[in-house]
Amino acid sequence: MNKRRDQLKVMMAPITAPPAPSEDRPTRSPVSSGSLKAMGLSLQSLSDDADEAHALRAQLASGAQVVELDPNLVDPAFIRDRLNVSDGAEFEAFKAGLSEDGQQVPILVRPRADAPGRYQAAYGHRRVAALRAIGRPVKAIVRELSDEELIVAQGKENTDRKDLSFIERALFAGRLEDRGFSRTAIMSALSVPKGNLSTMISLVRELPEDLIVAIGAAPKIGRPRWEQLASLVKQGDEKWREAVSDPDFQTAQSDARFERVLKALVRRPKKPATHIVKSDDGKQVARIQRAKDQTRLTIDNRHAPDFGAYLVDQLPEIYAAFKRRADA
Repeated sequence: MNKRRDQLKVMMAPITAPPAPSEDRPTRSPVSSGSLKAMGLSLQSLSDDADEAHALRAQLASGAQVVELDPNLVDPAFIRDRLNVSDGAEFEAFKAGLSEDGQQVPILVRPRADAPGRYQAAYGHRRVAALRAIGRPVKAIVRELSDEELIVAQGKENTDRKDLSFIERALFAGRLEDRGFSRTAIMSALSVPKGNLSTMISLVRELPEDLIVAIGAAPKIGRPRWEQLASLVKQGDEKWREAVSDPDFQTAQSDARFERVLKALVRRPKKPATHIVKSDDGKQVARIQRAKDQTRLTIDNRHAPDFGAYLVDQLPEIYAAFKRRADA
């Protein structure tokens, strides 16, 4: 495994820009066809690193070259696809891995026309955040991209790597539609059919976005449970606001935060009111439980062995007396 890692690191060695380029973009040196062929052969041998090798092969096939950028010059995409990019123990482990092994796969950025010298990430936001935190440059592919090309690249990379949760993908789809992107473009970005996309967007329309953001990615929570939560929220119960404002809420894992909100909204039936009938000597004779739909009478035969039979015998007359009084 270490040998494979070393091979990939050598191949990912960045092409460093000169200290004073004439334009606000990194200067890149040409790579010979022989070098590219050698890279391709080496990549073929990295079968155990399938995700990384696949991503790098695609980038090299497009003629892209890798440069090093200051992560402080890389801004997030105009629509975020991840929740909690730099949150929790998982991100700390991700940082530690980058610190030990280095960045294996470059991110994709485009130059910002409105801010010369700065870049906007299509994907790789977590890598940018981690490398910024540990004080290392970020390896990147710089490419001119339209807004639609950026969101398609952003969605496809995360679909290929399967590292976005259901709610992140659904929220990303909803935000894209809010920005005016067509459903066709969103389907291409997320690689989902029309019916699935409609379900995802409808779901996030039923949930307050601040609730989704408060819960986070919830990677173990799938569509059916999010639909359950949405149906409860639609009933108008605002108890979820109390749940997310609890000081301990944000310290919990994202999946646990979802469970807390769901538990706060699930309506449990009220316990029926209970009345105890006792004899003169304090023994329980009967228990009466009154709920919305029924009243239950339980006779304790240990303490009043004949009372139950007597009550049953008298019940028709008692009911008749009740009817006479009601009709009077």
